[in-house]
Amino acid sequence: IAIRAAGCVLGYVQATQSRDLPHLQQLRRIRNEDAIIIDPTSRRNLELVVNLQGGRAHTLLSVLDQTKTPMGARLLARWITQPLRDSIQIEARLQAVSAMQQQSAFLALRDVLAGAGDVERIVARIALQSARPRDLARLRDTLNLLPEIGAVLKAIDAPMVTDLATVVQTQPVLANLLTQAIVPVPPVVMRDGGVIQEGFDSALDELKAISEHAAAFLIKLETEEREQTGLSSLKVGYNRVHGYYIELSKVQAQQAPITYVRRQTLKNAERFITPELKTFEDKALSSKSRALAREKQLYDELLDDLLKAITPLKGLAEGLAILDVLANFAERGITLNLSPPGLTYQSELIIENGRHLVVESMLEAPFVPNSVQFDDALRQFIITGPNMGGKSTFMRQTAIIALLGRTGCPVPAEQAIIGDIDRIFTRIGSSDDLASGRSTFMVEMSETALILNNATKRSLVLLDEIGRGTSTFDGLSLAWATGCYIAEQINAMTLFATHYFELTVLPERVETVKNLHLTATEVEDRIIFLYAVQSGPANQSYGIQVGKLAGLPARVIASAQEKLASLERQELLQIDPSIAPAPPSPPQQSELFQGDAKLLKLQGQILGIELDQLSPREALSLLYELKDQLQETH
Repeated sequence: IAIRAAGCVLGYVQATQSRDLPHLQQLRRIRNEDAIIIDPTSRRNLELVVNLQGGRAHTLLSVLDQTKTPMGARLLARWITQPLRDSIQIEARLQAVSAMQQQSAFLALRDVLAGAGDVERIVARIALQSARPRDLARLRDTLNLLPEIGAVLKAIDAPMVTDLATVVQTQPVLANLLTQAIVPVPPVVMRDGGVIQEGFDSALDELKAISEHAAAFLIKLETEEREQTGLSSLKVGYNRVHGYYIELSKVQAQQAPITYVRRQTLKNAERFITPELKTFEDKALSSKSRALAREKQLYDELLDDLLKAITPLKGLAEGLAILDVLANFAERGITLNLSPPGLTYQSELIIENGRHLVVESMLEAPFVPNSVQFDDALRQFIITGPNMGGKSTFMRQTAIIALLGRTGCPVPAEQAIIGDIDRIFTRIGSSDDLASGRSTFMVEMSETALILNNATKRSLVLLDEIGRGTSTFDGLSLAWATGCYIAEQINAMTLFATHYFELTVLPERVETVKNLHLTATEVEDRIIFLYAVQSGPANQSYGIQVGKLAGLPARVIASAQEKLASLERQELLQIDPSIAPAPPSPPQQSELFQGDAKLLKLQGQILGIELDQLSPREALSLLYELKDQLQETH
């Protein structure tokens, strides 16, 4: 399928370009075992190169990208979205980055790279014979930087850098050719000439000399004609429509010599041509057009010469891009306080005091770091805690650290050991897919199905709030079943954030599952998020406090607090009736329960049930119990 798809693309390009494509020399297949697979949904949720609104701001790429060349920026985006599984390649990158950081060698390299052009795009335009003069000037300037780049690379002791130094070695023949051929600052297009350097071609120089000497000739002619005719208003000029002319005022035009042939009449002047001026005009205009034709011919020949060197130029573009990204990693590692990760071939992920780079860059206060450890004994973490408490940030930062380490970039953690990961899955947030006619819950279930059908033991899975798009019992049941299936059947490294506290008993069933929670505290009826990850389940959700932060009306908050207290009293009464507080004034009863003490008692039981706290089995058992009680009243 991949070969057929590539063939279709090549066929389309050849049909639309109608020419050979020498810069397309080989196809490289990206195998699943070569890179970590990140599906489009996960890329979007992690906001790697594009944020959830479709922009570039506040993405991982926006924080990492301090590259000096356009081709380096494009390569960085590819590396971020295609992390490697081959630890040997990653170690080579990490070693190169570390070597660049020594004695700040990356600073000198980045300074030189800042003057390089977009060789990758220039090479493509050369291959298509569409390169403009300024493209060649930028290529020339880049080639002239290579000796300086080579000198910097010699001071960096890393095998990968040594290999790259041979790829970006100097190209003296091409550099000299372009230096001699192209003027320092050429025009944008070739249309009007002025591109080829003086001294590059003698024939062109001769033709240009005629045009360039025209000004001196005209000044001389004007002086001589004034002296011979005695006409003080006489001027010699040129325009594109009528060519060269001698201009006299209306008054003095009557005194024009007989050799002056009228060419144009103006409101206040007359213009003439003489045999001598006509001869010069023919020669000058002819030389100008011939010079332009010669210059275009030389430019085309120059493109042909560059086309023959397309292979080393492509290698140069790739080598400069890699050096740019590695130097960028070195700079970011120092500026952002990143650490090189350890790599293994095991299915494990250990992060000590990890941070989320994007969130950290937006905060004025220090970021609260957190740790996590996946190994053979621990494969899944059930994460509870309040909304806005940092659950999603903690999950995303774990995936981003794993991803960054596998690109060869230092990671935002004090220490990290990153094992072999085959895929990264996320199911974080959902919305309606109107174009496909799918509801929010259907989108959620589709994403969950993709994970359950494709994840392996070596996958990293992030699940956030499974089942919230449907009824409480349905959602809880699906969340429970999903967590159990991953833990018992797939055994993937999983972070599972939920508000279903029933899931916190899953560790009692599966040994490889553990509870974590994000901490928060309440001070003077105000919630304070601590953002620290600790062992065990959360003791409450702080939902009403979050609603207060969101700006819900005070009356709504008060009503919610009153209802919560009532529900908690009912729950406490069910657990131990002897410790129940004095009941509040009974609310007005519906007509269905009026006049029957047993029904009133049954109503109190029903109102006191905390549905969200029941497991599916408990709910079914309670339903049978209520049915039996109702039958006893009749």
